[in-house]
Amino acid sequence: MTAGAISTVGGLLTREFLERLDRIDPALPGLKPTDFELAPSERLRDAVTRSWNRLGALWTAFKREEQALPDTDDTATRLTRERWLLPLLSELGFAGLDAVQSLTSGGEGKAYAISHEWRGRVPVHLMGWRTAIDRRTAGLPGAAAASPHGLLQEFLNSSDRHLWGIVSNGRVLRLLRDNASLTRQAYVELDLTAIFDGESFADFTLLWLCCHRTRFEGNTPARCPLEQWHREAAAQGTRAREKLRSGVEQAIVSLGNGVLTHRANSELRTRLRSGELTADRLQRQLLRVVYRMLFLLVAESRSLLLAPSTPADTKDRYERFYSMRRLCRLARSRRGGTATSGRPSP
Repeated sequence: MTAGAISTVGGLLTREFLERLDRIDPALPGLKPTDFELAPSERLRDAVTRSWNRLGALWTAFKREEQALPDTDDTATRLTRERWLLPLLSELGFAGLDAVQSLTSGGEGKAYAISHEWRGRVPVHLMGWRTAIDRRTAGLPGAAAASPHGLLQEFLNSSDRHLWGIVSNGRVLRLLRDNASLTRQAYVELDLTAIFDGESFADFTLLWLCCHRTRFEGNTPARCPLEQWHREAAAQGTRAREKLRSGVEQAIVSLGNGVLTHRANSELRTRLRSGELTADRLQRQLLRVVYRMLFLLVAESRSLLLAPSTPADTKDRYERFYSMRRLCRLARSRRGGTATSGRPSP
């Protein structure tokens, strides 16, 4: 996955889960060709490639037409829908997507200015290229009362018949789910500009797999493949946290033993024996160090620590002399001991 092209917020589908999906992990449910209404002998990658080839040309043509629009067209809604988003969704299985004036939630009977709906199951809110997805736009249907994202989220939260939905302005596409939290957002965002301008077929594959129409369908919304994947991602996260907890405990013990037995730390041992430094305070300090290291490891693994504009020689210098990856390489290549010269112990 390209850093920045796909963002996951709130744990709907974790990044670790998306990495499994990227590998088309056979242990995941719903990844057979027939699950996407393809022939049994047809490969998923071939179907994705066909969509990619068609949409690449449509993207180029749409961008050219959008740039030719007059500045007086503040939203570019019609062009974005007809020339870009509807063809994109058609490649994802939503051919013949119904336009609607609004959707009404079953609970409170309130009307929401959602633009489209797939067969009474999936709300799809499509806005224009020049409309912000996270801000209200005064006087614009679908963005006036709330941001397009906020409008769809509120509808999903209030409707008993809808669980997942899509919102897009052509620049980005977000996958949303009914969210019990009123303070924390939860969504998967796919940056269409980064995917198609950057010609990232790998990220498009994840877009195709996550947002294909068949992912939303089941006997009930709660039994659709997306919901199964959501539960698997949550279970995977629970397992990872359990392993992390054990690993952190081991790291604290190992780091603490190393600190306390090192020949240069006689003053530390004296402060512990005298009670000036308690075991609890030492443990908190060790825990802080371990979690800082974990933060750096994750940030480095996702290429998020250094700004994209950082010169190549600076990145190389950091990698070779300052990075956590360097520390990991040293830890794997050197045996423990009491040597302090910087050379491996005999």
